[in-house]
Amino acid sequence: DRLNLVFREGLTGVRVIRAFGKANYEEQRFDEANKDYTQTAIKVNTIVALMIPLMTLIMSGTNIAITWFGGHYIAEMQLEVGNLIAFMTYAMQILMSFMMLSMIFVMVPRAQASADRINEVLNTDSEIKDVPNPELLSLKGDKATLAFEHVNYRYQHAENLALEDIDFSAKSGETVAIIGGTGSGKTTLVNLLPRFYDVESGKILLNGKNIKETSQHNLREMIGFVPQKAVLFTGTIRENMQYGAPNATDEEIWQALEIAQAKAFVSELAEGLDSHVEQGGGNFSGGQRQRLAIARALVKPADVYVFDDSFSALDFKTDANLRKALKEQMTDAIVVLVAQRVSTVMEASTILVLDEGKLVGKGTHEELLANNQTYQEIVHSQLREEDLA
Repeated sequence: DRLNLVFREGLTGVRVIRAFGKANYEEQRFDEANKDYTQTAIKVNTIVALMIPLMTLIMSGTNIAITWFGGHYIAEMQLEVGNLIAFMTYAMQILMSFMMLSMIFVMVPRAQASADRINEVLNTDSEIKDVPNPELLSLKGDKATLAFEHVNYRYQHAENLALEDIDFSAKSGETVAIIGGTGSGKTTLVNLLPRFYDVESGKILLNGKNIKETSQHNLREMIGFVPQKAVLFTGTIRENMQYGAPNATDEEIWQALEIAQAKAFVSELAEGLDSHVEQGGGNFSGGQRQRLAIARALVKPADVYVFDDSFSALDFKTDANLRKALKEQMTDAIVVLVAQRVSTVMEASTILVLDEGKLVGKGTHEELLANNQTYQEIVHSQLREEDLA
């Protein structure tokens, strides 16, 4: 496990390793892990290397002994040839059984170690459980509502709250934008909505119902979610677009692609929606992957669409066009948007300003710019005075 861990880290972090000039250090770390594995492997393989020749020697010796003594008995007319051959066959089968048994004693400990690791994962219970007889949520369209009521959240074994007293509400047609410094709790907040985490105290209400009183599957059917890292699956663009809505038509897919500003480059592909997607979307750029991930979420009918810093790889023009299209088309849903850029959140109905897990500001861009110091600092760090005018 240790060897695999070091090897996997070296592969996934190869750019960072090269950038920091730590190739020699990583080689040394791999060598140390490899030495431990090598010593264990040598012990096991030494036993196997000794056992196989020994068993072969025993089998060959037994065969020679049977042939030798059997030949004498045949010469003295005390044994028939057929009986000798039958005896040799039975003896070899018995010896082969013992050889296989000895191999089992070598393989079973290895298999047991692997099985223990697999069972440890399979037997892990989810900390987030559904209540008995959960309430059923249904799509409300232009009547959808979302409310966080004095929500607190703490990561497991952490001393301090990751989110403290988060309180806001929104309805269909509104955009709630969340902005704040690194580590302020933006992603944590949106991960509470689909119950990737459960609140410590307070309530989250979707369409007037506490999300803890409904099933996780039903809740997530109400939400279109785009994570920070755009993830695409091996297959075609159409298959990826239908991931959350298997019955989506081509017309619906193209409409979602148009809103996500992805229609142009998908149309230019020779096979269009049937174009191949490599593992992780490796045959598309970062911006293209983000737009496809956004389109996939939009294809799915939902009351709430969550974009967790999903515009970060887009240029300003594409970002602006996408936000404009969302505002025009998503009138029957709530949009929750996490962003680092002020330009992305300026036109939101409500902007939430987070600082160290606390909601230090709530309002429109103009309101916060006038009376919220944290928001003012963020704005002035990104925009010039003439841009604000």
